[in-house]
Amino acid sequence: MFKNGISKTGWALIGAAAGIATVALVRSKTFKKACTKIISAGMQLKDEAAAYVETVKEDALDIVAEAKKQKKEQADNEI
Repeated sequence: MFKNGISKTGWALIGAAAGIATVALVRSKTFKKACTKIISAGMQLKDEAAAYVETVKEDALDIVAEAKKQKKEQADNEI
């Protein structure tokens, strides 16, 4: 019935107040601007990471191609 001296009704009122405060925060221009900046930075980071991964992939493919060429040359020299 009572938890930490607050009744169920008290907890319900605290929850309702927190909900109202959250809605007010989400609707504020400052919050929207902050969210936009964070999302923009995240998208830029994703693009940069994708470009880096592509570079690493290309380097790995170059190494594989060079290894295949070297293997072929070694096989040709053995004949």
